[in-house]
Amino acid sequence: MLRIGQVKMPIDHNKKQLTAHVCELLHISPDEMTLSIRKRSVDARKKNDLHYVYAVDVSLRSEKQEEQILKRNKKLQISKVKETSYQLQAGGQHKLRLRPVIVGSGPAGLFCAYELARIGFSPIILERGKTVDKRLEDVDDFWKNGVLKPDSNVQFGEGGAGTFSDGKLNTMVKDPLGRSRHVLETFVKFGAPEEILYDAKPHIGTDILTKVIQNMRREIIHMGGSFYFETTLTDLRLSEDGQSIAAVVTQDQKQIDTNVVVLAIGHSARDTFEMLDQKHLHMEPKAFAVGFRVEHPQSMINESQYGTHPDMEHLPVAPYKVTANFPNHRGVYSFCMCPGGFVVNASSEEGRLAINGMSYSKRDSANANSAIIVSVTPDDFPDQTALGGVRFQRKLEEKAYALANGKIPQQLFGDFKQDRVSKEYGSFKSCVKGATAFANLRGLLSEEMNDCLIDGMKQFGRKIAGFDREDAILSGIESRTSSPLRMIRDDQLESNIKGLYPCGEGAGYAGGITSAAMDGMRIAEAIAAKYQVCYTGGTTIG
Repeated sequence: MLRIGQVKMPIDHNKKQLTAHVCELLHISPDEMTLSIRKRSVDARKKNDLHYVYAVDVSLRSEKQEEQILKRNKKLQISKVKETSYQLQAGGQHKLRLRPVIVGSGPAGLFCAYELARIGFSPIILERGKTVDKRLEDVDDFWKNGVLKPDSNVQFGEGGAGTFSDGKLNTMVKDPLGRSRHVLETFVKFGAPEEILYDAKPHIGTDILTKVIQNMRREIIHMGGSFYFETTLTDLRLSEDGQSIAAVVTQDQKQIDTNVVVLAIGHSARDTFEMLDQKHLHMEPKAFAVGFRVEHPQSMINESQYGTHPDMEHLPVAPYKVTANFPNHRGVYSFCMCPGGFVVNASSEEGRLAINGMSYSKRDSANANSAIIVSVTPDDFPDQTALGGVRFQRKLEEKAYALANGKIPQQLFGDFKQDRVSKEYGSFKSCVKGATAFANLRGLLSEEMNDCLIDGMKQFGRKIAGFDREDAILSGIESRTSSPLRMIRDDQLESNIKGLYPCGEGAGYAGGITSAAMDGMRIAEAIAAKYQVCYTGGTTIG
């Protein structure tokens, strides 16, 4: 198979025209090849010359023909490639007599369960929240009526926190084994659009992701896995010597005997963090970031990125990424940018307020939003213990809740600079899920952080015209950008409690849907490398 890069096409092209152009480049006819798209991106560096850039894979009739094409097309960016697919192999020597338990059904837990189920491990998945269809009802009720269910919300439930996000699937994680590609292929297998396999910045969207998650769950059950929803891990039972896992205990005091537990609990399972700390699981605080969701008209972002092109309907809504660093060693940057998205109330604890951003698959709301956040290190925590970051987050969320009595507090950027409460929106309104109220956000963060955010917005305004406009809408507080701690694991990915595998974003080893899913796969690989299935009977809760 041949891979051809830097194939340029006008923005209003179709796949038939792409195929014809590749045939013209290679001097062959369409019936001599099969073409598949490997990567697609928009080149918007020159606003008067917008175009798509492709990398395509071409399969020909014979290797001899491939060699001939390689010889006569030395000016093209062309190479011979051999596609390899990810495959988890079972090869462990230790006999596993009890079914593994996976705590959490976000991307980390779901992909760990899926891979283990494929090779016969029949995992048990515990999820404190509800199935995604029931979870959708609870979240919608919260946004409309303010009724918070602590175990069924934007953070907790089938699919994890990433279910209510933009569904972005790009990752910066190095991937020589093809895990990232496998994640995308698995999503497509269960209902995601094929475009995520080749778009440079793939995304699914909440509306499609919910269907994909349900389909994955059904397949895991078909392969021997078991799901227990509305089931919270509350305790661990250890071996007599206290060195390894023997069982898990749920909120109704039911016990599941097991020697393998995967902790894919997400970044908001604070009660579980506290329990693990009491069990002396080795954890340490780590850096993260906090700040505000900032909204702009999507049309403004489109024009900044693309110009005023007459065929704008052929282009995706424009994303952006901005960063700034300051002499005080704090960074300010955009995070989880949601083109055509919504700011959402993402709270999970009574009396505390946290927000996030999300998009549906069409990304067709009037506004773009992203978290504009400032870096925080353990040095900023009054409490220097492993749970210091958790307590830091909670304090911010309590102050945000108090600002608007549980509603999302908002402020225009111009008023934020002037340290005064906004009275009304400017030339555009907020696209938001959940009740809002104007408040002064200046009291949430330290003045040093506020100054960094203001200076960052001004710098970003020099890169994207209008980014620091006076009527940009700020919402607070974005406090859960990542886990505030890391659970220490060894070279075999186990914790100091043997058989306990910290996994994914909550454990401090991922930063988004794809990287969390990939970490779940790594844990599945570690379990498969150590154990072989030797069950003598089914394990049920009891």
